[in-house]
Amino acid sequence: MLVTVTGGSGSGKSEFAENLLLKLDGSEPANRIYVATMEPYGQEGERRIQRHRELRRGKDFETVERYRNLKNLVLPMEDGRRPSVLLECMSNLAANELYGGCQTEGEGPAGVLREEDFLRAKQEIFAGLRGLLSQAKRLVVVTGEIFSDGLSYDASTEQYRRLLGEVNRELSAWSDVFVEVVCSIPLYLKGGPL
Repeated sequence: MLVTVTGGSGSGKSEFAENLLLKLDGSEPANRIYVATMEPYGQEGERRIQRHRELRRGKDFETVERYRNLKNLVLPMEDGRRPSVLLECMSNLAANELYGGCQTEGEGPAGVLREEDFLRAKQEIFAGLRGLLSQAKRLVVVTGEIFSDGLSYDASTEQYRRLLGEVNRELSAWSDVFVEVVCSIPLYLKGGPL
């Protein structure tokens, strides 16, 4: 089962996704993996990571930090049981794959990456998702809704928005349930309440 949870910054999407995974696991013994994709940059990054750790406290998640190259992640199994997995968050993974893998390959004009770098990042993300889906009993993916502000950005940021948009669109097609969280209220866009 694949569930995608989206929402804006501060919408409550992370807490909703964690609680949803707990609900889906029900009374099953805990075998939960939290795949953390945010690289800790600066005090603000550290603060956000700490906040998410606090939210997970007592929920029996084993945290696996994976900033890129998700396709090579082998999930630990307990007693032959496949884990329930929460991927937090696709927005970070997309940025990491788009920009992190191209540091030594060079950049195109005006900070815009070459189209082949864009396609490589997209392929890496989908290969990673397929790998997680093949190993997990259930997968909940958190992603950002960054498309509603109506603003124009520089070419590099627009390239990132394009990548995340394409990934989110594909996630919606793959997902059994696709839910947007607005002010901590879940709006089910595909599938029904679980």
